[in-house]
Order: sequence, then structure tokens, then C-alpha cells
Amino acid sequence: MLSRSVVVKLESLEPDQLTELVQRALTDDRGLRDEVKATDEAIADIVRMAGGDARKSLTILEAAAGAVTGDEARKKGARRPIITSEIVATVMDTATVRYDKDGDDHYDVISAFIKSMRGSDPDAAIHYLARMLKAGEDPRFIARRIMIAASEEVGMAAPQILQVTVAQAVALVGMPEARIILAEATIAVATAPKSNASYNAINQALADVDTGKIGAVPLYLRNAPTKLMKEWGNHEGYKYAHDWPGAVAPQEYMPEELRGTEYYHPNDRGYEHEVSQRLAKIRPILHGGEPEQK
Repeated sequence: MLSRSVVVKLESLEPDQLTELVQRALTDDRGLRDEVKATDEAIADIVRMAGGDARKSLTILEAAAGAVTGDEARKKGARRPIITSEIVATVMDTATVRYDKDGDDHYDVISAFIKSMRGSDPDAAIHYLARMLKAGEDPRFIARRIMIAASEEVGMAAPQILQVTVAQAVALVGMPEARIILAEATIAVATAPKSNASYNAINQALADVDTGKIGAVPLYLRNAPTKLMKEWGNHEGYKYAHDWPGAVAPQEYMPEELRGTEYYHPNDRGYEHEVSQRLAKIRPILHGGEPEQK
């Protein structure tokens, strides 16, 4: 199929390109013909919420223009309606996540998710998890990938990790035996040291995705199943974590716009105390340290 087709790779537009597009749409005869104004803040919000998609930016602008030129707006007697950040928020309360569940975005994000877990970067892993959840990815698919990673990447180094990922056990076993699994899980939760750090991490990551803090998946983390994708640079330069001391490679997993962002803040209770000490050593390596390669 590829040999008989012309393949064009479409990239997300840069913020300044989208800003120019929105400003042109406000004044052009094919757009709003200068009948509506927009504040700089509103334009910036539209650009952010569009996630690099020109069509989406125009859709948000059109909806916002409709909100300030409708019947209710006309009753207020405004000669030249103004689109504000508040108006943009009312017509678009969450950013569109660029994610095609049947296309390349699906595979790029899941690839980055797996590589972030392998690379010991919980913040990047949580970020990509939030993107998948917001895009409506099947949670069973995500659960399977986590279970595979628990065995393939962690294995016997921490075999208890797999136990956390077997949520499908109840569905697989069924009642009445499932009551035993549920009872064990309930008691394990009730008697374990407590932390809501994971809860806070995913909530903050979802909030960032809602406000358009997404960014493109770095090329070296993307999926590259075809020769053409390899020629585009997908996967090129990726550092396989297990080839580095402690299975931690000096490599950024977050999109460029989110580098340095931390979602997971472990406390000092139970096993999380050890996790906190480990992350204190790992994060400097991820963000610039250079351990010697094996």
C-alpha cells in the first residue's frame, strides 16, 4: 500500500502559527470580517486549547464568536462584541487531546507510556496515562500494558508489583471465588500504610491535560513499526533503560513543554519512604545526569 501511495506527515502547528491564524480569521472576509474582537488572553487560550490543530482553533473561535453575537449578547447592546478568556472557557471547558485511538497517536502515546515506566519516570508515565484516559482509551488495554510492564520490566526485582496490577482477576475468576480476591484486596488496603500521592498525581496530570499542557511526544519515544517512520526519526536516539546502570538512562520522557514537571510526590510512610529516596537519585539522572554506560 505504501509503495503505491504518497505519504504526507502532518505536524502540529506552533503557537505563533496558530495565533496568526486566529488573528487572520477575526478580520478576513472569509472569517468574522472584523465584526468581533478578541483579547490577547482569549487568543492565547484558544491557541493553547487547540493543541496544535488549526481546525480546532477555528472551531473554538467560531463557538466563542457565536456566544458573544447571539440573541442574549445583542440585548446587552454591545456594538462590537469582545471575546474574552471567560467566553472561551464557557464554550470549551477542556482541551482537545490529539489522540486517534486507531492511528499513530495511539501508538506514539502508549509507546511513550511504556518507555516512561521502563525508564523510571513516574511523572512522564502519569502524564501519558492522563492523555489516554482523557482521550477515552479502553482502561482494559491500559491495564494489560501495565501488567506486561510489571513482568517484563520489573520482574523478580520487585515481584509484588505485579499483584497491584491484577485488577482483572475478579472478572477472570468470577463469583463465588472472587469474594476471596476481593476480601484479600480489601484487607490489604485497610492494613497498609496510607498515601494519596498517586491520587494527587493523576488528578494534577488530568488538570494539565484539560488546560492544554500536552506537547508532542518526543520523536525518540515514538513507535516506529515501518521503515518510513524510522526515516522520519521515530525511535532514533532512544536509550534503552536496561542498558544503563541501575536501569536508569539519562533521558527526558516528558514532552518539551512539560520538562521538569513533577506530579508524583511520595510521602515518608511505608514503602513510599523507599520510593522517595530512590526518586531523589533517579530524577537528577533523568534530567541531565550522565552515568557511565555499561
